[in-house]
Amino acid sequence: MALHVMEEANRCLGCKKPRCQEGCPIHTNIPEVIRLLKAGRLNDAGWMLFENNPLTTVCALVCNHENQCEGHCIRGIKESPVHFSVIESYISSTYANQMVKGPHPSNGRKAAIIGAGPAGLTIAIILARYGYQVTIFDSRDKIGGVLRYGIPDFRLPDSVLDDFAYRHLELKGIRFRPNTYIGSAITIDDLFRDGFQSIFVGAGLWKPRKLNIRGESLGHVTYAINYLASPGAFRLGERIIVIGTGNSAMDCARTAIRHGARFVSCVNLTDTLTASQYESSYARLEGVEFIYNKCTLEIREDGVILADSRISPDGKITPVPGTEKLYPCTGVIIAVSQGAESNLVTTTRDIDTQRNGLLTVDEDGHTSRPGVFAAGDAASGARTVVEAVANSKRVAEAMHEYMQSLPLPVTTDYPDAPTVEIIEAAAQAEQIVG
Repeated sequence: MALHVMEEANRCLGCKKPRCQEGCPIHTNIPEVIRLLKAGRLNDAGWMLFENNPLTTVCALVCNHENQCEGHCIRGIKESPVHFSVIESYISSTYANQMVKGPHPSNGRKAAIIGAGPAGLTIAIILARYGYQVTIFDSRDKIGGVLRYGIPDFRLPDSVLDDFAYRHLELKGIRFRPNTYIGSAITIDDLFRDGFQSIFVGAGLWKPRKLNIRGESLGHVTYAINYLASPGAFRLGERIIVIGTGNSAMDCARTAIRHGARFVSCVNLTDTLTASQYESSYARLEGVEFIYNKCTLEIREDGVILADSRISPDGKITPVPGTEKLYPCTGVIIAVSQGAESNLVTTTRDIDTQRNGLLTVDEDGHTSRPGVFAAGDAASGARTVVEAVANSKRVAEAMHEYMQSLPLPVTTDYPDAPTVEIIEAAAQAEQIVG
């Protein structure tokens, strides 16, 4: 591994105007990181990566490098680009083992993070660096959000996220409250009541988008976001049709193969895939077939009814009458994106939303309610991990500025509160009466 990494590092030209850095949504200083590595200063290179991107170990594995850093590399014009993904993965995973520092001294202020996905984790780490007491709330039992429950383990191992939780959360004193859905028993108003001066909403998009066709409720049908969260729970048989051809659809198709499917096909409305070339090429390599220019009309117990698709002058895609055909299958996975759930919004006063349910925010993540911020999927819809990190860095600074403008919270004493003896006596009396 190290030899291969150094071979790639030595291919870097150290451009004065690094196109790779411009192509990175978070503007990682790639030439400097590589220079430090070549100079034998691996820890300095690792520190630079983590300071710029707290999720660098994750991004090294799941970023769309072909369209970002590597896609802009000058070497890629005539030959293969410098594969920075390999370099970043080696440096970040090696340096992560050196990260053993405890929490920053507290500044006396508390911040709440709703959602333990890429946006929430980024903001939690940045605020903890400033000394805020940070608590992350998530409806799942472990951190990661879409990273853990929406990306297969063969692309992003759970061990990476588990180590992240230890290095960045436990050692930094960030609290994680799992299995807690904000908007149900606990609301945003409750968080403000309990002393959190600022709240970040980073809830992911967990509501599957429906096709609204006949057969969608049948027992051998599921949605991508549900399937990827727990593929072992489904019994879809050996011939599966995935409706959709985005990166999530590729993850579903490749996961299905790893769970016993022998024949997997992805259905696409047009002749152009929406998945990255990197992801679709792996799917093809593993035996996934693609069915192009088809509309999905109906799902039946024994298969899916597809028809040829055509694009009208106004850009609308419609089925061609008379071209309907049954494509046999034993299971169907619908992978046509996700939307926002509304419980959090409906239980919160004075927060404006867009028509699609996403939160309305300005460029720094302020919502219409003072002290409440949002970014990531909850505000902008589905984006890449590194884009979520880039936006969240800006929002974290806005939250820091906002909280610093507030007076320090005052601890309230309750001199008339009942003593332990009184509480125990009341409990005994209640048992006697009962």
